[in-house]
Amino acid sequence: MKKVYCVLAFACLPFVAIADEGMWTVDNFPSDTIADKYGVTIGDQWLTSARLTTTRLENGCTGSFSSENGLVLTNNHCTWGCIRNLSTPERNLSDEGFMARTHAEELRCPSQQVSVLIDLDDVTASVAAATRNLPDSEANDARKAELTQLESACEDESGGDLRCEAVTLYNGGQYFIYKYKRYDDVRLVFAPELDIAAFGGDPDNFNFPRWSLDMTFLRVYEDGKPARTPNYLKWRAAGPDDGEPVFISGHPGSTDRSLTVSQLRFQRDVSIPLYLYRQNEFRGRLLAWQNTGEEAARAVQQRILGIENGIKVRRNQLKALHDDEMLAKKMADEMALRDRVMADDDMRDAYGEAWDIIDAAMQAYRNMYEDYLFVELGAGFGGSLFTYARTIVRGTAEREKPNEKRLRLYTDAALPQREQRLFAPRPINKEYEELSLTFSLEKMREWLGPDSEYVHQVLGNESPAALAARLVGASNLDDPDVRKALWTGGVDAVAASDDPMIRLALAIDPAARALRQRFEDEVEAPQTRGAEMIADARFRAFGTGIYPDATFTLRVTYGAVKGWLEKGEMVDPLTRTSRLFERTTGERPFRLPASWVTARESLDPDTPFNFAATTDITGGNSGSPIVAADGSLVGLAFDGNIHSIAGDYWFNESNNRTVGVNTAIMLEALDTVYGADHLLDELTVIR
Repeated sequence: MKKVYCVLAFACLPFVAIADEGMWTVDNFPSDTIADKYGVTIGDQWLTSARLTTTRLENGCTGSFSSENGLVLTNNHCTWGCIRNLSTPERNLSDEGFMARTHAEELRCPSQQVSVLIDLDDVTASVAAATRNLPDSEANDARKAELTQLESACEDESGGDLRCEAVTLYNGGQYFIYKYKRYDDVRLVFAPELDIAAFGGDPDNFNFPRWSLDMTFLRVYEDGKPARTPNYLKWRAAGPDDGEPVFISGHPGSTDRSLTVSQLRFQRDVSIPLYLYRQNEFRGRLLAWQNTGEEAARAVQQRILGIENGIKVRRNQLKALHDDEMLAKKMADEMALRDRVMADDDMRDAYGEAWDIIDAAMQAYRNMYEDYLFVELGAGFGGSLFTYARTIVRGTAEREKPNEKRLRLYTDAALPQREQRLFAPRPINKEYEELSLTFSLEKMREWLGPDSEYVHQVLGNESPAALAARLVGASNLDDPDVRKALWTGGVDAVAASDDPMIRLALAIDPAARALRQRFEDEVEAPQTRGAEMIADARFRAFGTGIYPDATFTLRVTYGAVKGWLEKGEMVDPLTRTSRLFERTTGERPFRLPASWVTARESLDPDTPFNFAATTDITGGNSGSPIVAADGSLVGLAFDGNIHSIAGDYWFNESNNRTVGVNTAIMLEALDTVYGADHLLDELTVIR
């Protein structure tokens, strides 16, 4: 049966798919469409291989196995936290790069976890039964309790070997339990210097042509030894050809293609502008602070790149939401689906009020968003120390409750990951902590106003700078042993603690929880019910030949290596090594590391470097393998072009492109620049 699909945000009038659109789940992949368009077969065996060779980095990225000994390929920018945490004032691994020549030299990333999807179960019927005929707020609580119970039952059934995670698809149209094999011991194996991994910096970010070697190798361990990973990808030495069909398996973080017009307007008018105001100013603070010394520069080197990436994303999302033509199409398609619902008596009775329910929820969110953002979501409490404090305060309190009554962040299924991050021996720069907390407190006072009850409670008679200096200076939560003692000591240890960060977290917690409850009752619960109704209406009208929004769960997308028309000229989808050296200025962000300058004459100037493809991806796909129809690795996804940012809301095949690192340059760099014969020997390379 031929698959059909559409952008879920639209009315989904059925048609045969021709655009390379969709982040498809492995159990609902449009193989027939691909066979018709590209003449290649993607069957169950191919999809099973993609599932077992693709890894999820729990810090928000993707990777893939490259050998039977636990070797994981991902992006360099996905390991910045690990690299920063392993660096010292004497050895900046970001600037120097890193390569372990033996397993003994591989360095453990303090808080990294890697997961592999083993299996998945559809539990939609169980969730529906648990929430049937309940008011919104009660249904919301019952839904969370049922998902928690299903997760616990799954983990118990596995004997503790698997981590089970509840997954919501189609904004509540379907629910699954995903079963993961999780590796907690993850070690750094190889990382190129930041100057080549992020060559071009912010000016090149989300642009093309590109010349970035954004790659890193990690290794997963079990029982102190490299894990056995029999499912891994073979590397094609030549990379992909222009026009060749390619596929990406990964974990896209989130998209908003199924949102209603009122939800998109909330982003356009409220959440994105506030994000940009705050982050643009914070970036300026960090740029100034980095000039105060070498340690300050090292502490924020990668953070600044991350903030600049977020700013560019949000700025272009905002631009997309101000595209009158696209928003008008969105409105027209939404009305088409509503008209279809209202024309059928049964559908009108079941789903007719869905959009009004969401509209009311979004108005309620506008009324409380700033309080909720700064107090409960933590935008007013920047830095790691307060995050640790809130985790300890919340977690110890939640553990006193039955599992199904806890906040979802602290269920038995979630605790192992939370504990690993809490206990990880990460270095804390207290100057950065003070700067971050001062800034966030200032922004909370600015946006909520000096007369806000929350501002009064937090600041009292102190200025943001004075309070931040006092809290950071006296806190001992930078010591992982202190954090662990408080966590294991439970609510009594927390109540007895005199750590000022713990005292602040305790003081603000009742108000923050009240805001959270208000959000859940007035915004989350009705939004979920409305979204479930719209999803059911789509299923009744058009079946399941559609893809869900991204949810940081495994998806496979398809397309081809292909350029696009930009300002009247075609963009070549393949870049070559020769142009890298032509673009070098000697100053960041266009400075090459010494290793590349030295190897210049030995490198083949015609080696393919980066490439563009029509595959549909988003954030979270960073580090995803780009795979040919024969199952061989041909590239590594690390970015999109500037047009891809609008893909959060709608897909335009004419110019939305993935940007990847070619296997050809990765192999040549390992050989010619880094002399990494031991890694090349571990890879299986198809010549």
